[in-house]
Amino acid sequence: MNMQTPTVTAPPPPKGLGEMKLPLVMMRDILLKTMFRKTLDTVTDLSEAICLPGSVTQELVDLARDQKLLEATGTLNANSGNEMGYQLTDAGRARALDALSQSEYFGAMPVPLDVYREQVKRQSIRNIRVSRQQLTAAMGHLILPDSLLDHLGPAVSAGRSILMYGPPGNGKSSISNGIRDALGDRVYVPRAIEYAGQVITVYDPIVHTAIAPEVEDPNALRKHRRFDERYVCCERPTVVTGGELSLSMLDLVYNPTARTYQAPLQLKSTGGIFIVDDLGRQAESPQALVNRWIVPLEESKDILALQSGEKFEVPFDTLVIFSTNFHPNEIFDQAALRRIFFKIKIDGPDQENFLKIFALVARKKGVPLDEAALVHLLKTKYPTINNVYANYQPVFLIDQMISICEFEGIPYQMSPDLIDRAWANMFVKDETIVK
Repeated sequence: MNMQTPTVTAPPPPKGLGEMKLPLVMMRDILLKTMFRKTLDTVTDLSEAICLPGSVTQELVDLARDQKLLEATGTLNANSGNEMGYQLTDAGRARALDALSQSEYFGAMPVPLDVYREQVKRQSIRNIRVSRQQLTAAMGHLILPDSLLDHLGPAVSAGRSILMYGPPGNGKSSISNGIRDALGDRVYVPRAIEYAGQVITVYDPIVHTAIAPEVEDPNALRKHRRFDERYVCCERPTVVTGGELSLSMLDLVYNPTARTYQAPLQLKSTGGIFIVDDLGRQAESPQALVNRWIVPLEESKDILALQSGEKFEVPFDTLVIFSTNFHPNEIFDQAALRRIFFKIKIDGPDQENFLKIFALVARKKGVPLDEAALVHLLKTKYPTINNVYANYQPVFLIDQMISICEFEGIPYQMSPDLIDRAWANMFVKDETIVK
């Protein structure tokens, strides 16, 4: 029986200021700063800018009016729907400038951390149930042994950490991307979250792929908000890091000019996948990197620190995939290995699967197969490397032959001679260089 992944519950839009769970002064100041920076003057435009329903935005406007920080300018022209216009008073402008000197943040109202925690639970990566059919479809461009899917399937469905190891060039990165594609549903990513009066931006267009909103009826009198628009509906995020990953990239990033924080990579990947590719190539040791993840991996929470030194907990709801060309025993102690839930070896293909990959690549690139060339490859060339096959080799060899054909001005083809010329570029000869 196939387990279906439950549909993620969207965060409902707040119905009033009382549901916001943010300090009133903070909300009022963000409204004033947004008016000042974006020169907005109607509730409709302000509502869109701060990502709150019109009724809640009106409450904030009324609050600021009561405090003599805003004043009505009268009814505007018909293009604005005959809405009442508002402007900052002198006191309001002074308050906006003072608030900007404390924090440059304006625009979308942040989501309190405690409120965000509840949404993380509703869309947890551990709620995902990936069937064999989904995983096979996502890996359709790869030729993998069934035994590998036997191990990958439970690992992905568990939403726990995975270590993929094995010789280079056998598709560990491609498999990681296939796992991402298999997830297939959506989550809601906050534009920003709030903790202790500090704003931490989370939504990042480089990391997050927003799902286009449904087209609304242009004749509708008012915009219908289906969910809290302080969030962006996105595909489950995937963060991919390689040799550039450092421990500092897992900390909050403070912007001293804007006086705001940016979420670290693992917080941006909440509800999705964090891939650490080429583990062992980073400046920090693999042991140090995994030690940093021990608490998150075991307790589903991470600990971050503000500039003041105050530490606080954030959800850690991420499928972490470590990928390395090293044997795990070379780079980890047993305590670290114990904390990585699944360890999966990715070997090169056997001869049968190698030939399937070779034929698939040749057909895709328009190079006709040649029996004499294949026999030469398998009987003459591969025995020189103990018949060790790798997934990258068919692409490499065929691309080499294509380059040679284009240089020689002949149609795409393969032959024993072209195999020899392509093979010569795949390995570096082990010889002493005379200086």
